[in-house]
Amino acid sequence: MGSVIEIELKNIVTKDEFIRIKNEFSIKENDFTKQINHYFDSPTFKLKQIGCALRIRKKKNQFELTLKQPAEIGLLETNEIINEQQANQMITYGELPEGEVKNKLLQTNFPLHSIRYFGSLTTNRAEINYLDGLLVFDCSSYLNKNDYEIEYEVNDRIIGEKNFQELMNRLNIPIRETENKIVRFYKAKEQCLSEEK
Repeated sequence: MGSVIEIELKNIVTKDEFIRIKNEFSIKENDFTKQINHYFDSPTFKLKQIGCALRIRKKKNQFELTLKQPAEIGLLETNEIINEQQANQMITYGELPEGEVKNKLLQTNFPLHSIRYFGSLTTNRAEINYLDGLLVFDCSSYLNKNDYEIEYEVNDRIIGEKNFQELMNRLNIPIRETENKIVRFYKAKEQCLSEEK
């Protein structure tokens, strides 16, 4: 599948705001599909420290391995389709399959033997084309938490920010500083671990 630059604008919203924007675009419950993100890092969160994220996404019985790395604009996203056995090997043993993701990780000097599975986040997602991009409606659940997020995937950050800001203004929804899902997941995981001590 290869590597692409991902430019994504995000806004975490309340449940009421999520319902409002869903209604604005006539999004129905059957427009949503379920996907499960399985997250990986080293025990010392080395990937997180260098601004990277590693996940397997299961969607409609297909498994996609993704490495996200910082880029000059947005993120460099490397994707490859893997099979269920490879996904299970990675979840159970931290065994990364041969391919482009493994090659990119080797370039970062990340110690591959230290890969550990940290858990999963389930998202119900709907998508529609909006102006020059893709508007994404996400309801995610993980570690006894639920959150709601609107994403706008674009090719041009400046045009995308203008369109996204105008949409949020029109719906009277403030733009909030929004961390990506893996960061929210890890913060919740760290909180769970500290509560267990």
